[in-house]
Amino acid sequence: MERIQKYLSSCGVASRRKIEDLIIEGKVKVNGEKAILGQKVDGNELIEVDGKIINKKEDKVYYLLYKPEKIISSTKDERNRKTVIDLIKETRKIYPVGRLDYDTSGLLILTNDGELSNKLMHPRNNVEKEYYVVINGILKKEDIIEIKNGIVLDGIKTKKTTLRIKKYDKKLNRSYIYITLTEGRNHEVKNIFMHFGYKVLKLKRIRYSFLNLEGLKIGEYRTLSIKEVKKLYNEVR
Repeated sequence: MERIQKYLSSCGVASRRKIEDLIIEGKVKVNGEKAILGQKVDGNELIEVDGKIINKKEDKVYYLLYKPEKIISSTKDERNRKTVIDLIKETRKIYPVGRLDYDTSGLLILTNDGELSNKLMHPRNNVEKEYYVVINGILKKEDIIEIKNGIVLDGIKTKKTTLRIKKYDKKLNRSYIYITLTEGRNHEVKNIFMHFGYKVLKLKRIRYSFLNLEGLKIGEYRTLSIKEVKKLYNEVR
């Protein structure tokens, strides 16, 4: 027996927080009765979410995708643009852990394991995400120091970051940078450099925790090993 929030999250329905909202709104039913927060189930009940019957837990699946640019990090798109789900041959319902912008490429995890997804995205777990960035302009030393120590964006200070310069190209007036963040704010990398007047010309996530893109070409994906999944869980306990 387990709490219904955890059970539905592990079924890939949504995050626990979203499921709690659905329960409060009366959109979750167990054997025809409205569910209550903390209610325990074993999976043999008739469970409905917003009128849709939820089948028993499926086996967990975990994918690492090298997302191309111009692909939506979502399960569907109102404008019928191609999504990351379209790139993976999987009949079970999976969803991306976090997101990458439409014009951003790089490493993206997709899974039907709601519990792991929640933990990886929670800011308190400080999961590292490393990006390769190309900006217009030569990044100043004083700007580097500020970025590393944290800057105020939308009234909230960013956490300390790791930043290193790959190279400067004074002829093209560009800087090639590696930056590592532990937060998941929307457009955070772009907004950090925009804060100092730089425009991001290219952005690629090259590492998520200990995972990288080694062995993958753009648009390709692979399954995570049991060892890798266990290591991810160990990092977000």
